[in-house]
Amino acid sequence: MEVSAGLIAGSHQRNELIVFRQNEYAANPLQQSSRQICQICSDEIGSTVDEDPFIACNECAFPVCRICYDYERKEGSQVCPQCKTRYNRLKGCPRVEGDEEEDDIDDVENEFNFDLRKTTIMALTCYEGKSISLDPSKDLTAYGYGSVAWKERMESWKQKQGKLQMMGDGDDDELDLSLLDEGRQPFSRKLPVPSSQINPYRMIIIIRLIVLGFFFHYRITHPVIDAYALWLTSVICEIWFALSWILDQFPKWNPVDRETYLDRLSLRYESEGQPSQLSSVDIFVSTFDPLKEPPLVTGNTILSILAVDYPVDKVSCYVSDDGAAMLTFEALSEVSEFAKKWVPFCKKFDIEPRAPEPYFAQKLDYLRDKVSTGFIKERRSMKREYEEFKVRINALVAKAQKVPDEGWVMQDGTSWPGNNVREHPGMIQVFLGQSGEGNELPRLVYVSREKRPGFNHHRKAGAMNALVRVSGVVTNAPFVLNLDCNHYINNSKALREAMCFMMDPLLRKRVCYVQFPHRFHGIDRNVVFFDINMKGLDGIQGPIYVGTGCVFR
Repeated sequence: MEVSAGLIAGSHQRNELIVFRQNEYAANPLQQSSRQICQICSDEIGSTVDEDPFIACNECAFPVCRICYDYERKEGSQVCPQCKTRYNRLKGCPRVEGDEEEDDIDDVENEFNFDLRKTTIMALTCYEGKSISLDPSKDLTAYGYGSVAWKERMESWKQKQGKLQMMGDGDDDELDLSLLDEGRQPFSRKLPVPSSQINPYRMIIIIRLIVLGFFFHYRITHPVIDAYALWLTSVICEIWFALSWILDQFPKWNPVDRETYLDRLSLRYESEGQPSQLSSVDIFVSTFDPLKEPPLVTGNTILSILAVDYPVDKVSCYVSDDGAAMLTFEALSEVSEFAKKWVPFCKKFDIEPRAPEPYFAQKLDYLRDKVSTGFIKERRSMKREYEEFKVRINALVAKAQKVPDEGWVMQDGTSWPGNNVREHPGMIQVFLGQSGEGNELPRLVYVSREKRPGFNHHRKAGAMNALVRVSGVVTNAPFVLNLDCNHYINNSKALREAMCFMMDPLLRKRVCYVQFPHRFHGIDRNVVFFDINMKGLDGIQGPIYVGTGCVFR
């Protein structure tokens, strides 16, 4: 589908032709800078105690401040992000594993007794130095830096700068370095399953392997001569199933849990009174037949997306209608109107989940916990609004049961472009986020890709590719979350959880995607697959992509 040609959409006063131009929406390329700033944290590099510019890498002089240099040597890969040369130990730095003896550094007194407090104060206060030129042909994003730059140091560091200088000669116990380094700590960690839980299962695996060995020893040493071909076939099949079982047990040997630190993510990328530096996320929702995939279910999924706990200007929801159905388009129009009431209600009272159908289905006594009467009043009003919303959606479904002989006609008298499902132009309609109302709600975009005879267009992967091309022109977010139309978000902080892995300076270069588990109401909750198999795979390499509920880089 060519985004720049044949884009038609409209219904009920939404009959405008929308044309997107690449030069209007394309993201600006990474601006190279020759200023003397750290390319990891965007702070000034500063100078050494000898008033010389601090140079971390002697090979390419890639700009890195003293704090990032010390942190990279201690916790990171210990190599320069640009030329991949291992960092040498500089004067005043402690030795780390892998350092070689260096005859030209006379620093015996500081070699093993390193005062972290003084170095921190020096790195925060020494900001005078000469500029270092960068190679403008180098693309820093290739090294994992620059995609989300630290435009401002954590606010707490700046607030403590004067205090650190005054406390330079004071009591070390009064200096809370843990608060100072909180924003630089990892955003997540692995939590191994307790031995008391995993060791009994491991013992069972070992016992089964022993029994399996005795079984095959007996089977092979006692062949059935009268039916040798049948015996050999059965033994081969048993060996194959045994091998499959053994391979299935390996991932379960070392399962892990993961814990995220949302406060650290917010400390690093969000400052009070400043624009959020969190990365933008494009959320893709795919649907095909509104009669098989009820619009009310799809609407709940979209409402849960629009109400996520994430900056509204960083979230965009793209709905792929592979059936070019008038019903889906009309339902999205109703969803966009109801979202103007539902999203503020969710964020005002911080409710969970933020899909109205499962939220109102919860059987909770709100008066038991002495909830304010204002909340009770607004909740009852919102429930009435939702019931009216359901009536309007069900009326659209009933209307769609009887398709006119001439096909659907829009309000201006023109035919709906999707009357012929197998041949129609690409259609794009921006419901939310294109005017002043976009400051309060995330962007909501309807997309129906172009269809032409002779091509097999009815596949989810092709719909995702079309959404990637459209979103690349409109918002061009660096991360994508894809969802099925019947999978609502039951945790409003799910995007922040994913960003704890995607935006972690130590992990983001090695993480391709984050897979969320699926929970189905009223049927199998996939406990064995997601809570055992997937965590086991995470312990050896990583979980597999299961087709939906996944954040991609």
